[in-house]
Amino acid sequence: MRVYHFLRHQHGLSNIRERHLKIATINALNDPFEMIAAASPNAAVRAALLRTRDEMDRHFGLLCFSRAWHNPVQWAHYAESHRGLCLGFDVPDAMLTPVRYSRTRLTIDPAIVDASATSAEAFMTDLISTKSSHWRYENEVRCFVRLEDRDPATGHYFADFSDALALREVIVGALSDISRADVAEALGTLAHGVRSRRARLAFRSFKVVMQRRRSMWL
Repeated sequence: MRVYHFLRHQHGLSNIRERHLKIATINALNDPFEMIAAASPNAAVRAALLRTRDEMDRHFGLLCFSRAWHNPVQWAHYAESHRGLCLGFDVPDAMLTPVRYSRTRLTIDPAIVDASATSAEAFMTDLISTKSSHWRYENEVRCFVRLEDRDPATGHYFADFSDALALREVIVGALSDISRADVAEALGTLAHGVRSRRARLAFRSFKVVMQRRRSMWL
């Protein structure tokens, strides 16, 4: 599946040069309801969910993608107010978990919290892939990865570009000053397999679309 990841100017070019993408850790995500989408009046159950989230945070991270790149709100929130860029990757469908958007919290049976329960795995899948309907604009799919070696220079975790994380597009934001030369320098030997383009604001809708006039991107 072709999926898209939005980045700030500096981080986007750096990730291309280094041939990797930063892995988000669970407790650092911008939605405080992540992994605790279930509703429960039971304080012990709520505490167990928080412990489970903390345990997952120690061992797993995720790569967050969108199915599309045309939403101006995503450019505003995640690509430095349209001054950053968006990277398009080909990722195997089997590695991606679609996010389910809901107006209500999940219902939880306290017995499911028991890790030995046969229904625990199915419930955890629902838990890690359910977000409030307020986030629907993101049209998100996510890839969960095991945290291994932390980068000593930045303290972050990264996933290297590969056949399973294949860079295919670089889309520069409509208000960005990133030049063709900047992108070409960052891509280097990857350039032959990656399509580089600039975005613009649509003339007849509230969408971000492709700039087709080559002279508008120097």
